Amino acid sequence: MTDNITLPESFRQRVASVWGERGEAWVERLPRLLAQCAARWGLTVQSPLPALSYSFVALVVQADGQEAVLKIGVPNRELTTEIEALRAFQGRPVVELLAADRQLGALLLRRLIPGTPLSHLRDDGEATLIAAHLIRDVPMSKPVDHAFPTVGDWAQAFGRLRARFNGGTGPLPRRLVEKAEDLLSQLHTSSRPRQLLHGDLHHDNILSDGGTTWVAIDPKGVIGDPAYEAARLQHNPIPGFLAMEHPRRVARRRLEILASILETDRSRLLAWAFFDAMLAACWSVEEDGDWRYHLACAELFDET
Repeated sequence: MTDNITLPESFRQRVASVWGERGEAWVERLPRLLAQCAARWGLTVQSPLPALSYSFVALVVQADGQEAVLKIGVPNRELTTEIEALRAFQGRPVVELLAADRQLGALLLRRLIPGTPLSHLRDDGEATLIAAHLIRDVPMSKPVDHAFPTVGDWAQAFGRLRARFNGGTGPLPRRLVEKAEDLLSQLHTSSRPRQLLHGDLHHDNILSDGGTTWVAIDPKGVIGDPAYEAARLQHNPIPGFLAMEHPRRVARRRLEILASILETDRSRLLAWAFFDAMLAACWSVEEDGDWRYHLACAELFDET
């Protein structure tokens, strides 16, 4: 099966857009990498999952007949951090890591059944309530010895933005960039003890696992204020959030639910949501992507 994998051209282009020639070479090696993983862990590789992003993900069958999920990406720090975060989060509502190989950039994960993403729920209030409980339950005390990035490390993207545009802020409004930078300083100063966060806990990274159980996948692994864990959810799903009827009203309702479940001040949650939307816009500019959606979310939060 590994020699007959057909990869969408969009996947090839996406990997190449991020990793350049290294990414192109990795895509060419992918059948060989799959064969190595299959031999090492006794797997039969099935067809890849639809909508591949920057990693190859496929259903596999283990030697004992149990289904699992194999994820392989270009080896990099973020993938290594994901592996370490999955190991740290064991015992929390996060998908179980069965095996991993950093050099291969490979992760073997327990399959979640049916695995329906939270974004498929039509009731946004219900979805927010489910997500709020994971946002409360996933973070954990900062490991004593760790190599996880901090939210401050992530925020260095604003410095790179200014360097790229000779001290300016490029297509992003200077006032909003400055506000995001100031908020980070204020929020860090007043934060509770920093914890290990998932860092990307939004609707498409929360999957059903039978009955009423919901589990997080794809953790980034970042050290920060526990209230920051709720930020990414607030401008997701993309682009569905802004397409909702009265998105500002939706944002306010989400804030009330999150503030209640997390026992956190509403204004703090809103401040982190604004900061994270601006950070996402900054990253998009850096990657020559479409920053307009994230900026629109930041503007909405700025006025909420």
